[in-house]
Order: sequence, then structure tokens, then C-alpha cells
Amino acid sequence: MKLYSTVAVLGAVTTALAAPSSLRRQSSDTNVLENGSFESGATGWTLNNGARVVSNSDTNDWRFTAPSGTHFGLLTWDNQNATSSTLSTSVGGLSHTAPHTLSFDWKYLPGQNCNMSSTFRNPVIRGFNPDPTVCTVPSLYPGGKPTFYLSTSTFEYFPGCTIYRSTDAINWKLIGHALTRPSQLNLRTIEPGAGSWASTLRYRVDQKRWYLFNGIFQRYRPGSDERIFPRGFYVWTDDIEDESKWSDPIFFDNPGFDQDVFWDDDGKTYLSTTLRVADRDPDSRLKDFAIHVSQVDLDTGRTLSPPVCIRQSQYGVAEGSHVVKKDGWYYLFVAEGGTEAGHQEWVYRSKEGVFGPWESQGKPLWYNGCGEEVQRTGHADIFEDGEGRWWGVFLGVRPVKHKAKYLEPQLGRETFLVKVEWMNGWPVFNNGKNATLETEGRDKLIQLVDQVGPNTIRWQAALDSTSEVLELGWYRKNTPLKPFHSYSERPGYLRLHGGCYGLASPEAPSLLLRKQESFRDRFSATLDFKPSRKGYEAGVTVWWSMFSYASIGITLIAHDDALVQTVVCRTPTGTAGSMSTTYPALEKSRNAFDASVPAHLSAKATPISYTLALSQGSHEWSFTFDIEDLCVMPPVGGAFTGTMFGIYSFGSWEPVLDPADFKDILIREQSDPSNAIDLP
Repeated sequence: MKLYSTVAVLGAVTTALAAPSSLRRQSSDTNVLENGSFESGATGWTLNNGARVVSNSDTNDWRFTAPSGTHFGLLTWDNQNATSSTLSTSVGGLSHTAPHTLSFDWKYLPGQNCNMSSTFRNPVIRGFNPDPTVCTVPSLYPGGKPTFYLSTSTFEYFPGCTIYRSTDAINWKLIGHALTRPSQLNLRTIEPGAGSWASTLRYRVDQKRWYLFNGIFQRYRPGSDERIFPRGFYVWTDDIEDESKWSDPIFFDNPGFDQDVFWDDDGKTYLSTTLRVADRDPDSRLKDFAIHVSQVDLDTGRTLSPPVCIRQSQYGVAEGSHVVKKDGWYYLFVAEGGTEAGHQEWVYRSKEGVFGPWESQGKPLWYNGCGEEVQRTGHADIFEDGEGRWWGVFLGVRPVKHKAKYLEPQLGRETFLVKVEWMNGWPVFNNGKNATLETEGRDKLIQLVDQVGPNTIRWQAALDSTSEVLELGWYRKNTPLKPFHSYSERPGYLRLHGGCYGLASPEAPSLLLRKQESFRDRFSATLDFKPSRKGYEAGVTVWWSMFSYASIGITLIAHDDALVQTVVCRTPTGTAGSMSTTYPALEKSRNAFDASVPAHLSAKATPISYTLALSQGSHEWSFTFDIEDLCVMPPVGGAFTGTMFGIYSFGSWEPVLDPADFKDILIREQSDPSNAIDLP
């Protein structure tokens, strides 16, 4: 498979153009928009190929529509006055000079191309994005297209519960998180794999309100003690576009994880969670996790009826439940077998209600085995797209095959999308076939894809912020006790104030992380750091967990009866909690590193390895390690996330008084000219 086929998330672009200009086709596909124009005040614009740009009366809601009715993109007024106005869309831009003509210029994002086809490329959200849950929000205007919102799990990272937005279910944009305050998510010394688990995201049309249901493991030590199942909670908002508007939690009484709430037609509300069965055989070798449901009072979270076990799997794990009602049937979607190689998605139905009885087809909806390009699939949620068509999202992994075996998938569990049809009262995912990377959709779909070259920049940190709000997409391990970054103290830099906890600490270090999305990402930054006390350190990291990571940075150590500023490398060994530490710039009695000059640091990924490097002038120090040495199971907790890149600073059990200043922070996605490895 070619790497340039993978999905990129949409970003907003606004381009104001002087009239007269035209909508220019930048694709060979004949159905892509062509030249055209229309007079001010017209209600639609018919293009040469029959496509139209249509407005909904005076609502200022403009949409590109293909001849077949395919939705191309939503345009909204940015400003409007007597002389001119600007329209913007997530795909392109246009300008309007009243009262003359309205002219468009179709522009794709820099470095990206447009793939218009009835098939699309999975995963639709790359990198560590498991347990997807979706809700559909109808348009405010008659005949308008709905908007879809999706959330994925974040586990031990802060902020919690991602929120993505899409108008076509193919191209998704991160717009915020539901849990952004310590009053919502306070993670202290938790294990890897603990924290915020799977959610359910729902929208109530009658209330114009979003709800997100979640549960947080503050302690997760399977194998060493009995799990402490969390009491779940929900948060709500009337403005999902502003992440600060989510409420504080309202807690439920019932313990369990993977919270789901279903509103029945009679107004009753039901909470389902996963919990170990009460009458478990003490000699059982299974986990015996099952789905339990209770009626609850949503306003208070109070339980109104005793929990009833409605699904216990023969595989020992039933989790990730979602209840949906369609055509008089209640459907129960359940992930069974655990989230590893035995992961499957099952569906059950009942005419009676959420307590059952439930009937089964006697088989999973599908099962991706251990030898396929996509594996470990399951934990599905379904949604209707506003036109009577159904879709499903679920998690899956893309492991790399190397030397006749599959490596642990370093990108983590990602979000996949397939169409769902209904046959004889049962949902059928992906035409009944197993999940694949190239996926059959409906009609013609536009998917933005990366054009990957030797130095394609996919993301670059915005360092010109006038506020101290951290740029979207940065994550911290655990909830920070207070901010440790600044944009304003040294303009043009992201400054870190190192804390007293190192990277291996179970507490919250001064560490900022971003998800790896491609097998060939290259993360890099320039660092200006002059440590003045022994043990001060700052640098970049490839992060798997606090028990397994790699880093390269600048530190101050004792050497030959003196304190010297030098390069420090930490390499994973393949054993959790065991790191190899070296100081490559020290050559006998001479230190080749000069801390008075900023250094360039990078972390380069390949499908089977990583290389960390630090360069300064004519000197460069680097080391390479295998995926297998990094992606290891922790001694406690679990490995439920994915690899991340990051910047850090810390002291030896004391705060760092010397700032670590980073600039030119970016991620490049690189092609493989040799085509040596066929990537999933």
C-alpha cells in the first residue's frame, strides 16, 4: 500500500479573492466542481457539469452539491457589511463583493490532494484514537446537511475525551475535548492504561444538548489486585464547539466502565456499564465482565432499579455496549473477547426492551483475524447520516509485518468507518466483509489525502499565540497541577518550566505530547537550554508509557571533577522499566557539546524502528532502536494507547529554574522511495 493514500484531517482555510475569479477544478475527476458564476442575490449557482452551489433562503447556509446530490462542503458567512463579505469553508474559500458578482476559488489544503471516489481509505482518524462514539446533529435549516461529532478515549492523558467534527463522516477535525479541567478529570499517580476509558456521546434534539458518558479508572492493576470499578458520570454542553462549556461531572451510583445511556420512548433513562458478574465462579479463569443495565434518574445520577446482567460472553469479556432503537426493535451492540487478538463485535435484539430477552444471530458481525492488514476490530457505535443511511465506527489496528511476524501496532488503536445496511431486521457492517484499509462507501466521496514527499510538513506548532492557552492536540501525562508552559515569556518560542518529576514518575511531569499518526513521521524542534544545576534536563521523546520511552536532550552532569552541559540519551531495552542511559558527546576528557548554541533535536519513525538525534553545527549524535524494544507491556496497568512524540524538562527531585525554550516544532511525514516495506 502507498503511504500517500492515508487520510488527513480537514483544516479550515479562508481565501479572499478579488473578483472576477472562478471556481477552478484541481482534479482529473469529471465530477469535481468546474467554472461558473452567478449574480448577487441568486439562490443557486449551476456549474458547467450540473453541480450547484445552493443557499437556503436567507440563512447564509451555502453548500456545494454534486449532480448526484453528494455534499461537498458547508460554507458560512464570516462577516457581512454593505461593501463586502467573506465566506469560508473547511475545504476552500471565496469572496463576495456586493452588489456585483459572487466568485469562488476552490483550493485544497497545502500539501494535500483530493480523492473523489466511492471508496475511501481507513482509518478515518489515524493514530491513538480508540473506542469511537458518534452522534448526529441535524442542520438548523430545512434541507440542510447534518453535522457529526465523534469522541475517542484518552486514558491517562489530559485533556480527556477528544471531540472531532465532520460534515461527511470521512474527513474529521479535532475541535476540542470534553474533559479539560481538574474538576472534570483529575489524574494523579495512575498506571498506564488507567484514566478515562470508553465514552458514549449523544445529542438530544429536543434539548439541543450534548451528553458525554464516561468512567475513570484511578487505579488499574489487573493481575495484582481486584479491579476498583469506577462510578461513571456524565458531562453536558449546549455548545460543543467551545470545549470550556462542558459541565462538571454528575456521577452515577452504579460501578463499571464503558458507560452508555439510552433514552426510551416512554421517557425513562437506562444506564448500561461493564462490571464483573456477582455470582462468578471463584475458580473461573475468565474475567467474567458482563453488561449490566439499570434505570437511572439522569438529573441526579441516582439508580432507580437494581442492575440486571443482560449479556455475559462465553469469551469472558462483554464491554463497550451501546443500545439503539430502530423500527420497534432494541439493538444491543457489544464488544466481546477483549481488545486484543480475540476482539469481536456482536449484536443482539429485543422487542421487549433493554432488559431483554435478547436474541442473537449466533455469530459476530465480523471478525478480523491475526493475519489480516486490519486486526483487533470491535467496540462499534452506529449512526444515521440524516438521509436514512447508516454507518458504523469501531477501533482497529494496523500492525506492521516484519520478519514473518506482526509487530505490536505502535500507532495504537485507530478509528475505522464502514457503511451499515439493514437486512431482515439485522445490521450488516461493510457488506458482511471483514474490515480492510480500502473501504467501500456510498456515492462519490471526497477524502483529503496527504501528498507525501521527502519533507512534507503535516503540522507545525503555532508559536505566535497571544494567550497562554495550549494549542489543540498537545497532551499531558496525568492532570497538571498547574501550567508549566508559556508562549509570552519568550515570543516565538514554546517555553517549558521543568518540574520535579522525571519521565518515569507516576506523577505529572513537565511533558507535552502529540500523537504519532503515520509510520514515517519525523518530529523535530530547536532547543535553547542552558542547565545550571546537576540533574536539570530538557529534550524530545518518543513516548509509549512511563515504563518505556526514548529521549534525547541536554543535561548537566558531573564529569572529571567538573559539572558539564552535555547530551543525554535514554534508550528502551525491551524490558519495561529498564532504560539505557548514555552521554555520547563526552569524548574522554573533552565535551563536544556547547550549550551556548541552540541544538536541533529530532525523532524519526520508520515502520520498524525509531532514530533520535541531536545536532549542533558539525556535530550530530544519534541512536536507533527497534519498535519491539519500545512497545512493551507495562508491569502494571495496560497498553491501550499509542506512540506519541513530545518535549520535556525536569529536575532531579527539584524544579528547573532555567527555562527550556523550543521553536520550529513540527512533524513531517516522509515517503519511502525504496518501497522496502508494504505498509498497512
